[in-house]
Amino acid sequence: MGKDIELAILFADVVGSTRLFEIMGDQRARDMVATCLEVMREATEQHSGSVIKTIGDEVMSTFPTADDALNAAGEMQKQIAAHTELRVDGQPVAIRIGCHFGPVVLEARDVFGSSVHTANRMTSQAKAGQIITTAATVERLSPEWRASVRQIDVATIRGQGGEIALYEVLWQTEDVTSMLPAIAMTGRENRKPQRLRLTVLEREVVLDDQRPLVNIGRADDNDIVIRGNLISRVHASIELSRNRFTLTDQSTNGTFVQISGEEEAFVRRDSLAIKGEGMIGLGRIPDRDSPLTIYFVCEEC
Repeated sequence: MGKDIELAILFADVVGSTRLFEIMGDQRARDMVATCLEVMREATEQHSGSVIKTIGDEVMSTFPTADDALNAAGEMQKQIAAHTELRVDGQPVAIRIGCHFGPVVLEARDVFGSSVHTANRMTSQAKAGQIITTAATVERLSPEWRASVRQIDVATIRGQGGEIALYEVLWQTEDVTSMLPAIAMTGRENRKPQRLRLTVLEREVVLDDQRPLVNIGRADDNDIVIRGNLISRVHASIELSRNRFTLTDQSTNGTFVQISGEEEAFVRRDSLAIKGEGMIGLGRIPDRDSPLTIYFVCEEC
């Protein structure tokens, strides 16, 4: 009889393993893939996880918490990237990782259910060196980890009847190397907490320690939904991290930011610090007469 339980499910696989066999030959390529699998297994076990199975060049693991899963995922990426033996033509071998937190059926040391399919789908959405996860995972993360994810797209998951948001885990940032709250808070004690007020379409959204991330775009699952012909489905996000606000553009047409007293800035697939007060335009220069303009004010709490 199966047992119903909620877990974080993680899939990790070696990118381009077929090419490895073509370039290196069967024996050397098998040894390289085996080394990758061992790194993935060790990272899983170091962070309270269980390896459920390995399939070719892929590992499937489960974790009791979302933080455990991302700690393991970040460790996998760092160890693979730094491993001196995992190089082909001078370039490091890469892995991609997908993760989802949700209900599963645990039976005979295996897990089943739609959450497993969702986690596997996240892996197929990931590129080399990426970790991709879902909103359900992000909701269960600690503030330290939540500050290191950003929504990048939406995808349709077969059997779920709709689109879900995709989040990239920024495992290479300094925040990820200092996950313990005591370390993450170092240097903040004497700094006053910050709050950012965003106003658009007669609605106000506040970013602070309780809500450190806001996603903006025309898709319905964004925190701030703004519709316009130059606005992407997932256009931009604003995050509070280390007592600073950062806007990250993920759009086709870019984001314009006008900070009072400074020159207008344009951001496309890049990030910009938000401070003081001003206006944000999605895909166009912010106009005080436009209902699509976002107004922001940074305050001390």
